[in-house]
Amino acid sequence: ILAMEAEKALDGDKKDKKKDDTEKDGWTEHQEPLLLQVLAEELGVPIPSIADFELNLFDIQKANLGGAYSEFIHSARLDNLASCFLAVQALIEHVEEGKLDDDGEISMIAMFDHEEVGSGSAVGAGSPIMSEAVERISEALNDDPSIKTGAFQATVANSFVLSVDQAHAIHPNYSNKHEKQHSPKMNQGMVIKRNSNQRYATNGITGFIVREIARRAGLPPVQEFVVRQDCGCGSTIGPIISKATGMRAIDMGCPQLSMHSIRETMGVCDLQNGLDLFKAF
Repeated sequence: ILAMEAEKALDGDKKDKKKDDTEKDGWTEHQEPLLLQVLAEELGVPIPSIADFELNLFDIQKANLGGAYSEFIHSARLDNLASCFLAVQALIEHVEEGKLDDDGEISMIAMFDHEEVGSGSAVGAGSPIMSEAVERISEALNDDPSIKTGAFQATVANSFVLSVDQAHAIHPNYSNKHEKQHSPKMNQGMVIKRNSNQRYATNGITGFIVREIARRAGLPPVQEFVVRQDCGCGSTIGPIISKATGMRAIDMGCPQLSMHSIRETMGVCDLQNGLDLFKAF
C-alpha cells in the first residue's frame, strides 16, 4: 500500500511538473493574468489555447455632430478613416453611376497599415505591395507579347496617386502656428499639402492637375497648406509610394482639428467636398 501511495505521489508530481512546464512556455508567464483571463472568456477558449496576440485599445464611442449648426463631426480616428471612407464610397458611386464602362484606366484604392509609425513593414506603404500589384495588373491586361514589354513601365509613367491623409486646419487659439496665406479652414474644401523638404509628395504639376480637376467639376477651390519653416513637419505615404514606384503623387486631405487626439473634429461639408473631388478624379 505504501509503495502504491508513493507511486501515486510521484505521478502527481510529474503531472504538476508537466502542468507547470505548460504554463511556463516563455510567453504566457510574462503576460498580465487578468488580461489573459478576459481574453479567454471573451473568446470562449482556455487560457493555454492563447498562443499570442496583437491588441490595440481604442475609443468605441460613435461619431456625433457638434457646433451651433451641427457643422462639425466629432469622432475617433478621423485621421485617417475619413479618407478611407471617402475613397471607398467614391469608387462605389463611380461604378454604380455606370462610369466604369467608359473608364479607360484602372481606378484603384490602396489602404495601408502602419502609416503612423513609418510604413516600414511588410504590409505598409514602404513594402513592394503597390508596385507588385500594379505590375501584375498590367501584365494580366497586356497578354499580347508585342505590347507586353514595357507595359508596366508605361503604366507607372501614366499613373497618378492621391495620397489623402487629413490636414491641419487653423485653430483660433493657435493661429500663429500657420502661415497667413496657408491657413486651411474646416467646411471650406479639401487641402493640398506642400513641403520643400519632400515630406509631402506634391509638386507644381500634381498640384495644378488636382486644382484643375476641382475647377472643371465646379467644386470649391482647393485650399493650400504649408507648414511654417520653423515648425516640424510630419510626413505621409505619398513620398514613400512616389519614391518606391516612380508614380506622380500629391498629398492632400480634409482639414481637421485635434489630430491624433482620442476625439478629433472635422467639418461636415468637407466629407461631401472630399467625396465630390474623389469622384471627379
